[in-house]
Amino acid sequence: MMATDEERRATRDAKLEQLHERLSTAVNQLVSGEDWKRALEFAARFRARSFRNTLMIFAQHLDAFEQGRVQAAEPSYIAGYKQWQTLGRQVEKGQPGYMIFAPVMGRFASSTPQDVLSWRRLGRFEKPKPGELMRSRMVGGKSAYVWDVSQTAGAPVPERPSAVLLEGDAPAGLWDGLAGLVEAEGFAVLRVEHESEIGGANGLTDYTNRTVAVRTNMGDAAQVKTLVHELAHVRLHGPNNPDATRHRGVGEVEAESVALMIGAAHGMDTTAYTIPYVSGWAGTVKDKDPAEVVQATGERVRKIAGAILDALPTAQVGTGDPPGLTRDTARAEYIPRAERTTPPPVEPSRASRSADAAVRSL
Repeated sequence: MMATDEERRATRDAKLEQLHERLSTAVNQLVSGEDWKRALEFAARFRARSFRNTLMIFAQHLDAFEQGRVQAAEPSYIAGYKQWQTLGRQVEKGQPGYMIFAPVMGRFASSTPQDVLSWRRLGRFEKPKPGELMRSRMVGGKSAYVWDVSQTAGAPVPERPSAVLLEGDAPAGLWDGLAGLVEAEGFAVLRVEHESEIGGANGLTDYTNRTVAVRTNMGDAAQVKTLVHELAHVRLHGPNNPDATRHRGVGEVEAESVALMIGAAHGMDTTAYTIPYVSGWAGTVKDKDPAEVVQATGERVRKIAGAILDALPTAQVGTGDPPGLTRDTARAEYIPRAERTTPPPVEPSRASRSADAAVRSL
């Protein structure tokens, strides 16, 4: 007997509720600076996904490791069921996927796109009228499944070259790349000889004079990390930024977290970085649950770090997608059935092998 629409919605909502509960558990476990550092280092390697989905994958893979289903405590490459097939690999029998949030997209059309009230949602097979502009946007969420490469078997996965860094050194071209991004924001980069010139700090962003200063009496890696920290302040916390946090503690953790992610993406040793206790700063935000603050901050950090990394011409670690996976292949796994121009191939009946399994996440 086929399930009714109401039953399908109930099943979907139950899965989403299960996801939210698992996410809350993962977030609440981030109780110290060390835990926060590990979460950000992991997110730096999987930055193509949302912060909450990286936490979901991290937590579920750790469960699989503790149950003996995978050999490593952290995943390396993540993809959907059909994506692994396109790379010549197959999910092994008995390996359940990791549930994540995936977008549900809708198509909208308008003949007067400047009027926000004129957009109408198109039906399943409906096409825009002549002269109408069509756009897609997210209209909801659903559960989807992904697997780590260790849960699959088949053709070898080609390895990307990794960034190798000597202790104390900075990755080649990173300072120049970062300085260029600071200057593109209209700030001059200054190198000062001693911290006494900038109030005893490692670095200082002056929004009035539009300068970013970094002291040079520390190692190259520390200078680069400091420059990233200040670039994050420039992009996130300027007085003219309507989205800037007015909470000093949150702002400093955001900037240092961006620096940690950029460093991790370049193979830099981040063990000496100091991240304040998450519970300490998150608990001081009025009328907000600490888990909500962590999630919101983590996503802001991920987005700005990803934008910086995309703009740098440096050797970096991968984004968590297996090498050889194209953007078109990734998109094909989460296009809703109603928007596909051809019927999807028949897949096994297991829910975790859904043809709608998403790879690009919210």
